[in-house]
Amino acid sequence: MKKIAFGLLLLTVTVLSACKSSVKPESLYGKWKYTRVRNPNASPPDSVGAVTLQSEKPYIQFTQQDSLIINWDSKVLSHGTFKIDGRNIQYKEILADGKTREFPFYIEDFTDKQIIFSTKGTDGSEVTAVKE
Repeated sequence: MKKIAFGLLLLTVTVLSACKSSVKPESLYGKWKYTRVRNPNASPPDSVGAVTLQSEKPYIQFTQQDSLIINWDSKVLSHGTFKIDGRNIQYKEILADGKTREFPFYIEDFTDKQIIFSTKGTDGSEVTAVKE
């Protein structure tokens, strides 16, 4: 009986965690200050220190025109457009030569005050940011 109850509890938790609602673009609009940057797949894993984050003030900004700007040390590091695909941000980056490339930011956790998003692969990173 305990095994059945535990199985039902595990199933319920799994179903509820999989049912996260999609993110609305308007809930992203604004400037999000980076508070943590990790590169968990690097060998060895790496992260950006708190002093660097405080001095270089990185952020990601989403606008009502569905544009996205990533700023680091008062310089635009990347810019382009975005659209929401469920709980992912599909980013279309505009490169210096005018070409574009598209890739997703996977939203790991989201509230109206904090977002945790990541990119995948060996050079992937995980960013925690708070809304200003």
